[in-house]
Amino acid sequence: MFRRRQPFDTIAAVDLGSNSFHMIVARIRDGQVHVLDRLRETVRLASGLDNRGNISPEAIERGLACLERFGQRVRELPLGSVRAVGTNTLRKARDAGDFQERARAALGHPIEIIGGREEARLIYLGVAHSLADDGGRRLVVDIGGGSTELIIGERFEPIHMESLHMGCVSMGRWYFPNGEIKDTAWRAAEIAARLELQPIEGQYKGVGWQESLGASGTLLAVAKILREQGWCDNGISLVGLRQLRDALLKAGHVDRVDLKGLSEDRRPVLPGGVVVLVSIFEALEIERMRVSDGALREGLVYDLLGRNGHEDVRGRTIDSLMKRFQVDEAHALRVEHTSLQLVEHVGEGWQLSQDDAESLAWAARLHEVGLSISHSQYHKHGAYLVENADLDGFTLQGQQRMALLVRAHRRKFPAKLFDALPDREGRVLQRLAVLLRVAALLHRARTEIQVPIEEIRVKERSLKLRLAEGWLDEHPLTRADLEREAEYLRNARFKLKYE
Repeated sequence: MFRRRQPFDTIAAVDLGSNSFHMIVARIRDGQVHVLDRLRETVRLASGLDNRGNISPEAIERGLACLERFGQRVRELPLGSVRAVGTNTLRKARDAGDFQERARAALGHPIEIIGGREEARLIYLGVAHSLADDGGRRLVVDIGGGSTELIIGERFEPIHMESLHMGCVSMGRWYFPNGEIKDTAWRAAEIAARLELQPIEGQYKGVGWQESLGASGTLLAVAKILREQGWCDNGISLVGLRQLRDALLKAGHVDRVDLKGLSEDRRPVLPGGVVVLVSIFEALEIERMRVSDGALREGLVYDLLGRNGHEDVRGRTIDSLMKRFQVDEAHALRVEHTSLQLVEHVGEGWQLSQDDAESLAWAARLHEVGLSISHSQYHKHGAYLVENADLDGFTLQGQQRMALLVRAHRRKFPAKLFDALPDREGRVLQRLAVLLRVAALLHRARTEIQVPIEEIRVKERSLKLRLAEGWLDEHPLTRADLEREAEYLRNARFKLKYE
């Protein structure tokens, strides 16, 4: 059946950010994280993104070269022990899929792309684990290369999460091209940032917080400059930020900025980061902010630790969605159970992985989620909900996988949707869809019957199901359903046999 993942002794997290790539390698002992290695390289993927959503060859090569170096450190770690995620730039890029394939080869592990809300959740998790658990409410701010995340949470649980479309690289490219820092451009950038913040200002200030915290490169760099310039002793203050802003405007160009604590790789993106940070301080009426060592990569480590233990947030997310849309839980779990029984029989022959089994299990639980909208075409309604909902713990590809399985679990088999995918992915998902269709069909009566599966044989594009002798004679409706299903699959060039 659906086995819990075996815990890993060593795990790693890779953050493919819009400005920098980061990696952390950690050993796990008695449930505690002990950092072994940290690596960071400036890649500026966002600066290579053009108006049509294509990443420049130069930016791609910088990214791949970095991942080759990271790969030397983690390539020998077992599959599943390394999580590598792309953020804003890869969310926006039209050619993200091509980059993912090449990046996977360079790193030696799969590359996932996460949504903005999931990025915010992981950032908060990383920050929360780096602090004392005082129970107070916190505001966490992370300014990346292409997006800015703002999260309010208590202890280890985020309450409100937002990802805004502004970052140190993107704001710099839009308002400070060629490194020029002009008064008019600064005012325009501040207005743009305030417009991004406007929809959340009232809600965030209404909820409130006891402490504000900054995470990642921009915030750490600003805190270091303010400290070494003598403008703020600890963390970041609004007064110190305004002094920094004035110094940037006075310099007029990034090449002429002369500030203690400013590194050369931070210099080109400093104005874009500062204008976003000043706008956040003023919009949310922040006077002072501490900085944290924890961020997205640490959040990935703790999230992976939870997946390998008993705290996989994805299970809670699926349960919440089932309750929200009033899914028949008992029936969904029966379909899940049988789906995974089928995987046990065919997993080796069809080369299905633990991740594939997980995708099938989640999809089985959600296969009827669309019934809350309408019985007619409910598989299509369900697919839309699964693909477009904010699902904590899931990557964008993970949601798309589940959505496709939900879409394909009944009626005419949508072969063209699978044919449009990369070869292995399309082949695996088509096989998972067949298993889900058979499991759902066997439980059409919605009763507590045990389906007596005795044997399953599979080939490349065929499945032969043998049930207990006489069972189909006692269940003529199921036999009729299997006959119709065989016709559906025959039209998709797949052979289903049963006896």
